[in-house]
Amino acid sequence: MKTRYGKYSPPKVFEGMVKYMIMIMFILSALLPLYFVVITSLKTKIDYANNKLGFPNEWVFSNFIEVVKSNLIFRWILNSAVITLITIFLCIIISCFASYALARLNFKGKNFILNAIIPFMIIPPVVMVIPLLLMAVRMKITNTIVGPIAIYTGLLLPFSIYMLTKFFETINQEIIDSAVVDGCSDLRILFNIIMPLSRPAILTLVVVNSLYVWNELLIALIFLQSNTTRTLVVGLTLFKSRYSTNTTILMAGLLIGSIPMIAIYLFSQKYFVKGLVAGAVKG
Repeated sequence: MKTRYGKYSPPKVFEGMVKYMIMIMFILSALLPLYFVVITSLKTKIDYANNKLGFPNEWVFSNFIEVVKSNLIFRWILNSAVITLITIFLCIIISCFASYALARLNFKGKNFILNAIIPFMIIPPVVMVIPLLLMAVRMKITNTIVGPIAIYTGLLLPFSIYMLTKFFETINQEIIDSAVVDGCSDLRILFNIIMPLSRPAILTLVVVNSLYVWNELLIALIFLQSNTTRTLVVGLTLFKSRYSTNTTILMAGLLIGSIPMIAIYLFSQKYFVKGLVAGAVKG
């Protein structure tokens, strides 16, 4: 926009206010679901029916007691934890080996392999459910944690390999050359040099992939049918019947189930922020 004095530029104060308003909108949009879960879990059914978003008239903790007493929630949490830990461990180990080869080793077809990984990052899991289920039935791994672990690992590997490859490429080549001169093998370079320097990127993958596996519903719902093998998210669907939903108890269960992921994020948030920009700048 131009004026008689030249090109118009808004005051810096106005620009700052707009930025702060946008930030506040994003923060509120992120905190509103958490607010709804916490407030609803502390309400009675009648209170929730009369006032869904406001504070409860009577603060109750019986919903949490009901979740713990009437369901196998601790078994479901254990199942989710075991599946998440094993999946993340396999994903990180395989990704580190593959990324080191793609980033630091010279062989024919390296660029083709890296480019071929990209399409697998955008394929929705729902299109692969039927083939995966047929394979699981033939291998007799349905209703066991082996099936979801194998599927989650396969789904997470493309993004993990691509991200770590780009980060490994930013590590100074002189460090690796010095290690080679000292007689270090590729395995020693990977475990003693590359992985310690890549801690922000690796911890970012741990957080992001853990959130995905912990909260995933579709695959866990199809492959884990019995009460003893269900994950937490699948188990909480039992609170919803065909004709009604016990929302207050459901929110209490969700709040309990979100505590481990909140703890992981708080523990690794310093590295998580660094890992978000991993590989963005060469150096």
